Amino acid sequence: MIFFLTLWLLWYLVTTRERGIVETFSYWISSTSSDSVYKKLSRFVFTDHTHKGLVDSGMEFPEEVLAHIFSYLSVTERDSASAVCKRWSQSMSHPRVWRYTEIRCETGEQEDPALQHFSSLLPLVRHLKITVSSLSDPANRSAALSVLRLATSGPLQTLSLSCSGGVPLFYSGHDLEEGLEAALTTAPEHVGGAFLSHLDLRGVPFTLSQSLVRVLARQSPNLRSLLVNNQTLVCKVEPEAVVEVLGLCPLLNTLGLFYTSLSQKVVDELLLPQRCPLLAMELYCERFAKYIPPLEDNVWAGLKHRHPGLKVSLILDHTLPMDHFSSVLQPSVPLQHLELLTFTDLVQQTHLVTQSYSHALETIILQTTSSPELDSALRSLAAACSRLREVHCYCVVSCDVVRAFKDCCPHLWRYTLKTRKEPHPWKCTVIK
Repeated sequence: MIFFLTLWLLWYLVTTRERGIVETFSYWISSTSSDSVYKKLSRFVFTDHTHKGLVDSGMEFPEEVLAHIFSYLSVTERDSASAVCKRWSQSMSHPRVWRYTEIRCETGEQEDPALQHFSSLLPLVRHLKITVSSLSDPANRSAALSVLRLATSGPLQTLSLSCSGGVPLFYSGHDLEEGLEAALTTAPEHVGGAFLSHLDLRGVPFTLSQSLVRVLARQSPNLRSLLVNNQTLVCKVEPEAVVEVLGLCPLLNTLGLFYTSLSQKVVDELLLPQRCPLLAMELYCERFAKYIPPLEDNVWAGLKHRHPGLKVSLILDHTLPMDHFSSVLQPSVPLQHLELLTFTDLVQQTHLVTQSYSHALETIILQTTSSPELDSALRSLAAACSRLREVHCYCVVSCDVVRAFKDCCPHLWRYTLKTRKEPHPWKCTVIK
């Protein structure tokens, strides 16, 4: 009986994607010493101390199962797990362990012991997310660039770079930009960005230079997704650079840009018959959008006709004057995700959204002020936009508003609708 139960559990571990089990195991690994990790894994598998001898006597996990479990651990946790026994250490070199890897550079050490231990395995990474904590510490930035150089010596496919914590005064990100360019440069013994298909720079807090975006496109011609809408105060990526990027990367189907990076020339490039279908576009609108001519409704209609599967996400920042909102929110925009971040009255804009996007809108986020008129506008929005999946309104609303969204939006699964003020930050409600 024990034998068949063990076989079933091994199969379940390989095939399941339930995060709860693996996260629990991950917590055990990260909070224990090397000696107790092995004992806890035994209990995790057999749940009974009387069966621990099966592990010691040769009833071991297949390498693929261990690799699947270890793939959910952080690099530090993998380092701890590799010290448990020889078999676990050998399993760490399995490609599945490293296929999806997230690395946090936060120790303040340029040569982190865990990263040094696994430096020879980083070329196995195919999907990499790097988070740099405390940009004021040069050691964290150097560690991130070291990881990037090692990972791009193999055929890296997706890369996400973000930063957390405060940004040093007058920090321009020049060292990170140069390091990113160098890492993605292809050389005889360095793959670089030749295989890169997804690049996400939305999490970097400094202004991205136009030259960087051009270099990234030249070094990664197979890009399918490029996200450079990182919500900084200034955008330096002009429409001419976007046109060049589109020409260098003909497979691009997902774009994240500042609204100021758009122009008629960019649209004309997207309308070319030889281009692959455009699937998603994220646009960030801030104060400088008032200085450029907005895309007219007929332009959006043409884009929607050429790319019928296009979904647009719009963020309108509080720095954009309110009288420019309507010029951005054209009726033909295939709008799926909308954020109006103003902390001012948005009753008129809510009615506009209800009239124009009831057939497509799935997520709306409002930072506004409470009023009976807003409650009425939100009830109308709920009645019209039946495809809504998420609603987040960061002001107090009436109970009728909450009831309206629950009753009229069958796909709703998460919302932030508060009937009274709560301590910050407000937590959303998940519908099970």
